[in-house]
Amino acid sequence: MKILFYIVIFFAFISALYLTYKGYDYVIDSGPTACTMEAMMCPDGTTVGRTGPNCSFAECPTPPEDIPDTPEDILAHIESKAEFIRVDTPEPYELVESPVTISGEARGYWFFEASFPVVLVDWDGEIIAEGIATAGGDWMTEEFVPFTATLSFEVPELGVDGTLIFKKDNPSGLPENDDALEIPVQYAEEDLQVI
Repeated sequence: MKILFYIVIFFAFISALYLTYKGYDYVIDSGPTACTMEAMMCPDGTTVGRTGPNCSFAECPTPPEDIPDTPEDILAHIESKAEFIRVDTPEPYELVESPVTISGEARGYWFFEASFPVVLVDWDGEIIAEGIATAGGDWMTEEFVPFTATLSFEVPELGVDGTLIFKKDNPSGLPENDDALEIPVQYAEEDLQVI
């Protein structure tokens, strides 16, 4: 009887070791799972389907990290304004999401009352956000003064291209005192749309 007891204990011990070593998971099979949606739209506009038995979606393709080459005419525009205003973030064609934080530096005379307007437009020139850039120092100078701004916006339904417009504040209203710097950007959607 003792031998039978030791054999049972031995096999129980070996079984416990085997199950522990193999990482045995006890799963109750409840049958097939019904998935509610068959496709998910990714931020870049592509769709992915479901994979595996647990109704999870396949990974969205990762967007390229490369920012498109900036065309010569846009580089020339940015360079022509560099004596008056310089934008650190975002860079030309950078992906922006709401809220976008903007920073740079501008000559004191670009400001009025320590601020100037910033506008975000879509590919068709429709305004989707407006805000104020504020000086981070004494703006009553001809030297460069740091500025920051934050714009909240909804991603347009059509197109991924937009433009940030940094307008020189012009309290006189005289057209000869108007000036602006335009930086092209691209929109990055925060949320995926499930279809």
